[in-house]
Amino acid sequence: MKYFLVLLLLPLQIFAQTFSQSEIKRWKQQAQRVTIIRDNWGIPHIYGKTDADAVFGLLYAQCEDDFKRVEANYIEKLGRKAEVAGEGELYNDLYLRLVIDSAEAVADYNKAPQWLKTLLQAYADGINYYLYTHPSVKPALLTRFKPWYQLLWTDGSIGAISTGDITAEDVKNLYGNTSATIAYRPKEFVDNSSGSNGFAIAPSKTESGKAILYINPHVTFYFRPEVHVVSEQGLNAYGAVTWGQFFVYQGFNEYCGWMHTSANVDVADMYAEKMNGSGTSMTYEYNNEKRAVKQKQISIKVRQGDQLITKTFTTYATHHGPVMAKRNGQYISVRSSNRMINGLLQSWQRTKAKGLDDYKKVMALRGNTSNSTVFADYKGNIAYWHGNYVPKRDTKFNWSKVVDGTTPATEWKGLHDAEEAVHVYNPSTGWIQNCNSTPYTVSGEASPKKKDYPAYMAPDGENFRGINAARVLSKENKFTIDKTIAAGYDTYLSAFEVLIPALVKAYETGVQPGDSLHRSLAAPIAVLSNWDFHSSNHSIATTLAVEWAQRLNASIRKIYIEDGEDDQVTATKRFAATAIPLQLLAPLNETVKQLKQQFGTWEIPWGDINRYQRVSNDLVQKYDDSKISYPVPFASALWGMLPSYNSRTFQGTKKRYGFHGNSFVCAVEFGDKIKAKSLLAGGNSGDPNSKHFTDQLEMYTKGQFKDVLFYKEDVLKHAERTYHPGE
Repeated sequence: MKYFLVLLLLPLQIFAQTFSQSEIKRWKQQAQRVTIIRDNWGIPHIYGKTDADAVFGLLYAQCEDDFKRVEANYIEKLGRKAEVAGEGELYNDLYLRLVIDSAEAVADYNKAPQWLKTLLQAYADGINYYLYTHPSVKPALLTRFKPWYQLLWTDGSIGAISTGDITAEDVKNLYGNTSATIAYRPKEFVDNSSGSNGFAIAPSKTESGKAILYINPHVTFYFRPEVHVVSEQGLNAYGAVTWGQFFVYQGFNEYCGWMHTSANVDVADMYAEKMNGSGTSMTYEYNNEKRAVKQKQISIKVRQGDQLITKTFTTYATHHGPVMAKRNGQYISVRSSNRMINGLLQSWQRTKAKGLDDYKKVMALRGNTSNSTVFADYKGNIAYWHGNYVPKRDTKFNWSKVVDGTTPATEWKGLHDAEEAVHVYNPSTGWIQNCNSTPYTVSGEASPKKKDYPAYMAPDGENFRGINAARVLSKENKFTIDKTIAAGYDTYLSAFEVLIPALVKAYETGVQPGDSLHRSLAAPIAVLSNWDFHSSNHSIATTLAVEWAQRLNASIRKIYIEDGEDDQVTATKRFAATAIPLQLLAPLNETVKQLKQQFGTWEIPWGDINRYQRVSNDLVQKYDDSKISYPVPFASALWGMLPSYNSRTFQGTKKRYGFHGNSFVCAVEFGDKIKAKSLLAGGNSGDPNSKHFTDQLEMYTKGQFKDVLFYKEDVLKHAERTYHPGE
C-alpha cells in the first residue's frame, strides 16, 4: 500500500545564495524610499512611499530583530524541518506537505492580482536584501526567499493547521512502512492553558464615551514582535506581526482594531474511505461507483549527521482530500483548507479597514479558517465573529467524528456567508469577551443563542477564563485604558472556586481525625481554606493549589475522553462532585512531600518558584536555576487566570519557568485620536546583546505597560535611531 525509498545521498552543505546586480540595484533604490525609526523600546516604525515599500521595510526590520525566527517559520511551512533537525521531524514534514501544497501556493501567486504580487515581491525582497547586507548571518537552510512563500501561510495563527483530530503520528502509522499495530488514541482534552483573550467595551461603559479594545494573545514567548507600519497609500497599522509575515496580525489602525482568538469552529472534516486494491490500481467507493485513488510522490530530505538523504513516499488522496490515517482497518481522508489566497487578501485588507462596515466587507472574503475576531472602531461599534470560514453541512451527521466518505450526503454544500456565522454587533450589555470559549456567553445576556446555529459552528465549551472575563467586564461601568488593563490582569483563579471546596469537604468528611493523612494535611488545608483564590508572588496557597491541581488533570481528562464532554467547567465540576476523598487528598499529600523534598518546606511563596528567565535566543529556550530570573505572580490560564503565564520545571531545574502565555498585550481607545498602551514579553529584539532583549522583562512580570507611540511627532520625540534599510 505504500513504499519508502532512500534515493540519494548528498553532503550536507548550505551554499551561499548569490544575488544579481540588477536585484541589488533595485533593492537599494527601494530602500531609499523606506525610513525605519526605532523608538526608545527598539520598536520599528516603518514609513514607506507605497504599501510595497512599507512591506519591504517591515520584513527587513523583522530580520534585524530575529532572522532566526523568520526563517524557522518558513522552514516549517515548507515541510523542510527534517533537513535541519533530522529524522525526528520527518513525519511532521510529511503531515505538512499533505495539507499544504507548494505547487498550489505557486499557482495562487501566478494568478494573484498585480497589487498583491507587488506586495509579495516586496516581502521576499526585504528578507533577501537583509541577507545581502548581512553576509555574516548564516541561514539554517533558506538562503533566498521567494515571493510565493507567504502563500503557504495565509492567516498568521501560531498553529493554523486544521485536520480534525488527525496527527503526525497518524501519518507515520499510515506511511511509515511499519508492521506494528498501533491502536487509535482519542485526542486528549485540550487543557485551555493556551489561546487568547479579547475584550471590546462599548462607549456606554467607558469614561470617555469611546470604544476600547483589549488585545491579549497567549502564545509561545517571542513568537511575535511589536511593529508599526505606515505608507503614503493609506496603511497605518500598529500591533503584533508573526515573524516573517507582512501584515499586522493583531492590532489597530486609526479607525478600528482587531483581536483574534482561536476557536473550535469545524473547518476540517474526516472521511472514512472504502479503498481497495494496491499500487496504481487502487480504488475507493463513492456513490455506488469505484473511483481511482489519486497518488502523489512526496520526497523529503532528512539530515543524518553531515549528509542529507532523500526519502520518498507514495501518498493517497480521494476527492475529499489527502488520506492521512488508517484506524481500525479504515482509511481516513481529510477535507480542509489550510492556506488560501482569500486568507492572505483578508489578512492584508483588514489592516486598512476604516470601521465596521469596511471590516464586514473584509469578513465576506471568508478566508480566516482558524480565528474568531473581537473588534472595535472609532464610531463606537464593537463586534464579534465566531470563526469566518464555515462549510455548510447536513446537520444529521456528527461532524466532530469521522463521517462516511462513500455517500454524497456528507459533502460540503458551499460556505456559509459571514453573516450566517455566529456573531454579535453592539450588544446591549456593552461588552464582548472571548477567551477561546463558547460564543454563547460572549456578551452576557446579549449573547447569541445556541439554538439558532448548527452545532458545527460553535462546538466550543465554556472555560474558567471566560467566566472570569465576564465577571470583570460586567462589574465596571466607567472603563478607561488603565481600568481595562487592570481587568485583563485580574489574578482570580476561578477554577479553584470549584476544586478547593471539594478538597476541603474531602478532608473534613473523608479521613478520620488523628490519622496520619489528617495530621499531615492539617496545615496545608488551613492555608487553602483561607485563600481568596487570587495568585500573587507571596501566596503559599497559589503554590499548593497549582502544584496539586496539576495532578488532577488526568482524572479530569477522562471525563472528556470517556464521556465526550467538551466543556472544561462542566467536566471540572463533575469531577469535583464525584471524586472520592482519596482522589483529592492523595495528590495534595504528594504535592506537600515533593515541595519538602525539593525545597525543604512546603510553605513556598509562588513567586519563589514561578519565574521568568531570558538568557538566550535559542528557538528552544534553556533554563538554569543558577542564572538570574524574576518572580511572576501569574499562573496558567487553565485555572481561569486572565494574564496567562504557563510555567513548568525543565531538565535540571527545581523552579518553574514561563514559556507561553501573555505575549504582545495592548489596550487601545478609539476616537478622534488614538490612545493606547502596550507590553511585550521580554523585549522586541532577539539579540541578547541588545538592551531591547530584556528592557520590558521586569515590566512584564508586574503588568506595567508603556505608552504606544502611534503618531509620527511622538515617534520622533522618542527616536533612538533613524535609517534606511541597509544602512
